[in-house]
Amino acid sequence: MKKSFFYRGLYYVAGLLLLALGISLNTKSGLGVSPIISVSYSISSIWNLNFGDMTFILYVIFVLVEMCLHTVRSKIYGHRGGPALAHANRINLKLVLVMDVLQLPLSLVFTRFLNLFSNRIPEFQTAYAGSFFGSFAGRTLILLLAVVLTGVGAAMSLNMRIIPNPGDGIVQAIADCAGWKVGFTKNCFDLLNISFTLVISLLFAGRLVGIGLGTVIAVIGVGRVIAVFNHLTQEKMLYLAGMPEICT
Repeated sequence: MKKSFFYRGLYYVAGLLLLALGISLNTKSGLGVSPIISVSYSISSIWNLNFGDMTFILYVIFVLVEMCLHTVRSKIYGHRGGPALAHANRINLKLVLVMDVLQLPLSLVFTRFLNLFSNRIPEFQTAYAGSFFGSFAGRTLILLLAVVLTGVGAAMSLNMRIIPNPGDGIVQAIADCAGWKVGFTKNCFDLLNISFTLVISLLFAGRLVGIGLGTVIAVIGVGRVIAVFNHLTQEKMLYLAGMPEICT
């Protein structure tokens, strides 16, 4: 039992680290970032603010929206049953809101990882100008590595079913409240983030900031990496973490 808890915690933390590293490499490639962080990246770039801090503020907003959506959904469905169902629904809502709140300390830790990696990794286009890693081909290679790390990190942390990243949590909350499929909701949420980023960057910078080839590759590639990684390793990983029933 203790060994399985150890593996579960290890995979979860390792997943968060890989996710933070992948996101940081994505931003440093200079080819466009994934939609979920495009808003915080554009704001931090335009006004020279800390990227990790802006991402934390964005995550706090996500969590607050999640809590509102969960409360609204609970009230809607709670009135459709009798007193017993309404009581059970209130208890369930409290547990859900606790899990929402726990995303805040997770977000704080995760965004500190972002700052750590962002401070250590240079901007490839300027730091390696004239070399392969400063060229378009080299930065594309870095971008692909970032997508792989992001997908692997997301898969590892999500598979452990501990505390979701706010970016995943808000998508699930919207899907539950609207009755949509998670995949469709994710696509809509990505488009919403891209739209916000386009408006912010064009209004305040007069050019695209954070949107580019990397954005397209991240939208397509991260999901594929998660699928392949889970196909190859999920069963073994969940067995070591003491969660084999999830695969069945």
